[in-house]
Amino acid sequence: MSNWLNQVKWDEQGLVPVIAQDAASGEVLMFAWMNREALERSAECGEAIYWSRSRRKLWHKGEESGHTQIIREMRTDCDNDVILLKIEQTGGIACHTGRRSCFFQKFENAAWQEVEPVLKDPKTIYK
Repeated sequence: MSNWLNQVKWDEQGLVPVIAQDAASGEVLMFAWMNREALERSAECGEAIYWSRSRRKLWHKGEESGHTQIIREMRTDCDNDVILLKIEQTGGIACHTGRRSCFFQKFENAAWQEVEPVLKDPKTIYK
């Protein structure tokens, strides 16, 4: 394994948190996890591959929806325990709810309000 992978501080489950940010606008689109293999494969192929904790398997972003994430830049934070992917979001939709960003709820008036529109009905995205 490559030395650069050894510099990442993996948690007890062998995972590292990952933030996906639009490379052009700076908007944070989603948060996910990667294991060592996911990070290595993402670097090799130039597209985001995550570790799905619920499915317990590698998840190539967009494998079902077609909304892949092309990696323009990979960074780590000062402690090497968070990865930032600056990406180009194909199809303009990062969230499984059919929205551009997973961060579509805003805290207002003591409640979470949906403030971003659904761009595409998830039933038409996922089979």
